[in-house]
Amino acid sequence: MANTANPAKIERNNSLLSCTALRKEVSSPEGPLPILDGIDMSIAQGEAVAIIGPSGSGKTTLLALLAGLDEPSQGSVDMFGQSLAQLDEDARAGLRAGRVGFVFQDFNLLPRLTAEENIRIGAELGGIEDAAQKTHEALEAVGLGKRARHFPSTLSGGEQQRVAIARAFAPGPELLFADEPTGNLDTLNGDRIIELLFRLHKEHDTTLVLATHDERLAQRCSRQLILENGRLVAS
Repeated sequence: MANTANPAKIERNNSLLSCTALRKEVSSPEGPLPILDGIDMSIAQGEAVAIIGPSGSGKTTLLALLAGLDEPSQGSVDMFGQSLAQLDEDARAGLRAGRVGFVFQDFNLLPRLTAEENIRIGAELGGIEDAAQKTHEALEAVGLGKRARHFPSTLSGGEQQRVAIARAFAPGPELLFADEPTGNLDTLNGDRIIELLFRLHKEHDTTLVLATHDERLAQRCSRQLILENGRLVAS
């Protein structure tokens, strides 16, 4: 690993996702507090990139900015060749619909919907016409075809995360963001989720951007971007 001024910067001509001079700060009693400062990075179609670093380094904040779920204090993010700064919240949601998936540490399943319904609603919101078929295929892909009508409360943590992954992949996204996808799982279930994520990543040629503390997960990625105190220090 080499330390450079822009350690994660690669050619942007074929990039699916990139950011330039990205900065995020929040208010504090002492004045503006920087969370991220001067982030430059570019991710190509089909890559699997891990964002790693200690707690408080800004991993989740960076993921939210790259996904357009939050707005930077300075700098820019481009997704699919479109500057997110030029889009309002509704337009960003429209850009993501059907093309971007999300997997979270806490699963974020709707408790009153079955596994099947949780996946189908994601496909429908993504504008997928054959949502029912895509839902069935996604459930089978994660090995939960027989658990389709089970509610989240009756599923184990590993099963809930598999439902969340199925929901993310059902619309056939080009880009998937995952925030600590193994963070709430034991080692055995964490290993299963890692295998599942990377199998679907290869089958669908989906670009993965992962924020993780899990060294096993990070090592499976094609690149690791290391954050310290809000700055990229190595890749």
